[in-house]
Amino acid sequence: MVVNSAAQRDFNDLLECMKNQGGSYDIPLIEKAFNYCVDHHLGQKRLTNEEYYIHPYNVAKIIVTLGMDSQSITAALLHDVVEDTDVEIDEIKRLFGDDVALLVDGVTKIGRLNIFSKEQEQAESLRKMLIAMGKDIRVIIIKLADRLHNMRTLGAMPEQKQRDKALETLEVYAPIAHRLGIRPVKEELEDLAIKHLDPIAYNEIEELLKVRKHQRIQILEEIEKRIETRLKDELPNVKMSFQGRVKSIHGIYRKMYVQNRDFDEIYDVYAIRVITDTVADCYNILGIMHDMFRPIPNRFKDYISTPKPNMYQSLHTTVISREGVPFEIQIRTFEMHHTAEFGIAAHWKYKEGITGTDKYMEDRLAWIRQVLETSDVSGDASEIVRTIKIDLSQEDVFAVTPRGDVINLPVGSTVVDFAFAIHSAVGIKMVGAKANGKIVPINHEIKTGEVIEILTTNQAGHGPSRDWMNIAVTNSAKAKIRSWFKREKRDENIAQGREDLERELRRNNINFNDKEFEEYIDDLARRMKFADSDEFYAAIGYGGVLISKIIPRMREDYTKRNSAAKAVEIKTLAPKRQTSSEGVVVEGIDNCLVKLSKCCAPLPGDDIIGFITRGHGVSIHKCDCNNVPRDISKCDEPDRWVHAHWDNVRSESFTSTLQISAIDREGLVGDVMNTAYNMRLAVHQINARQLKAGNSVIHLTISAESVEHLRSIIARMEKISGVFSVERVVQ
Repeated sequence: MVVNSAAQRDFNDLLECMKNQGGSYDIPLIEKAFNYCVDHHLGQKRLTNEEYYIHPYNVAKIIVTLGMDSQSITAALLHDVVEDTDVEIDEIKRLFGDDVALLVDGVTKIGRLNIFSKEQEQAESLRKMLIAMGKDIRVIIIKLADRLHNMRTLGAMPEQKQRDKALETLEVYAPIAHRLGIRPVKEELEDLAIKHLDPIAYNEIEELLKVRKHQRIQILEEIEKRIETRLKDELPNVKMSFQGRVKSIHGIYRKMYVQNRDFDEIYDVYAIRVITDTVADCYNILGIMHDMFRPIPNRFKDYISTPKPNMYQSLHTTVISREGVPFEIQIRTFEMHHTAEFGIAAHWKYKEGITGTDKYMEDRLAWIRQVLETSDVSGDASEIVRTIKIDLSQEDVFAVTPRGDVINLPVGSTVVDFAFAIHSAVGIKMVGAKANGKIVPINHEIKTGEVIEILTTNQAGHGPSRDWMNIAVTNSAKAKIRSWFKREKRDENIAQGREDLERELRRNNINFNDKEFEEYIDDLARRMKFADSDEFYAAIGYGGVLISKIIPRMREDYTKRNSAAKAVEIKTLAPKRQTSSEGVVVEGIDNCLVKLSKCCAPLPGDDIIGFITRGHGVSIHKCDCNNVPRDISKCDEPDRWVHAHWDNVRSESFTSTLQISAIDREGLVGDVMNTAYNMRLAVHQINARQLKAGNSVIHLTISAESVEHLRSIIARMEKISGVFSVERVVQ
């Protein structure tokens, strides 16, 4: 038994919690783990100044309330001993068995390695946890309980640490709890996260709930009594239970501050649940409710016939009482209610001793494989975090295939996401789509209930467009598109990757000579574990390596190289150069006003010449401008024409307008904007108008950094389907 009196009281409290929960437990194993936890954390304190064992003890209590088994409780008690003491995982395996060791190891973070940034370390720990989840789902349930208790005691941490932990909880752990269907954990994690991320809004919503509570609760209690009386009269032999429900603070926060709605415009703040025995009873009760109250149009949701991805099933309808109070009624069976509260933890696989393949668990955990496959395709562990943030979104839409199969996707998903969600082959062969029988563009956002038909082709060599990467919302679709380009378009990927990298280097003023550049890229490719520079370029081309991630490293390397080179040079004092705000050097003239002429709008890279005006400084023209004499020596006042050149020391953006002439079609402006986005251009203005004979013209005002940069923009715009000319407009 435990010797420490305080620890003994806590252990007795844990036993009482298990007794209230019901079921059979391996008490000797749990007691052994509790003693082991207290002994090995002896002398350690939390930031709350409590004995450290208090944390695993509280995690174990949460695990008990979720209805988990003895091994889960044991692992919860031991989950920090490997990470925070000198205990090895082999000792846990020897003392407590293979299953407990697997659970403890799955929850334990990876060791701190110098090669990882903070984000990479988080991603690698998540990858390890997800792999362990694939073997045993209890890993994530323990991890969620661990995070929940940490969030309850977050106030003891420094403020920045509080915000970081709260954001990670909101973006990673709450979506996982949502997908697993563990509602109480999910809602408490979200509420605690918002409390630390936006305390003012949290307190405002809390106060609103307090102010309206007594008034609304009294009305709802009266309504609940009327409902109960009516249902018992009409369905006297049906078993029923009634509950009230108040929407979580985070749920209200999303509608008030994200959707910009007033508190009184949120109709499901308060809800009444009716829980019964059978599905048939659910629909009978729904009919009676719609007879008693006036339903609000478009506020009925049938999650029984179309369950959510996290197994949630219920009928939801929003109605208005005769007092004029809108409220939600939720109708479900007792089994559905148990699943809604405990999700995956409600599946008693471990207590019933089920062995072999469990189809139920396989189907429910398919998303874990998808998340891992997404990161494997890109080779970037941080892809896991992005996938969880987006693909495990709490807001889902569902659409139906012509065969009647239901596809669930995050809100904002397009038909590209829908096609790849059906199968990779469908996405790759897609040439178009129909929504409810009408042709729609591939960037069409799916709405719940739409029947989506994907149009495909069997034409050899057909595949997705690179622009689909910007149209797809889900990381799984993006990963499949990248995978196809990686496999099928190696030469194109290499050329595209090199072009994109060179352009980005120019934009960041990283200028190597040809020999230095090749040597540096070969070295960088080796450091990033690529076989050669071509493989490195190909990875950039198909999206496996994000340029935005490697540019900071390249800028740092470039700065170090320049610093080293300057250290061995003989330092000479260079004469001070006079430049204008336009980045132009006028030979022989200092401290003068310089203006770029509007007649030809010169850009860096153009051959230029200056003209000394009367009272307005020097006007800079392109050498081939119509206003520049062909033979200056024979013109009037030749002395007023002076030599000028661009200052190579400075790099500034210049505004330029392009006229894009094209065949008029749906989605043309969107394709132009997508191309500008892909090239990371600053777009200042865009105007489009129709012409006769089915053509259109678009004027696009952008920032360009040089003539060479502008030429590359024009070349990319000319590749857009239907575009037959792109010209620079001189204003």
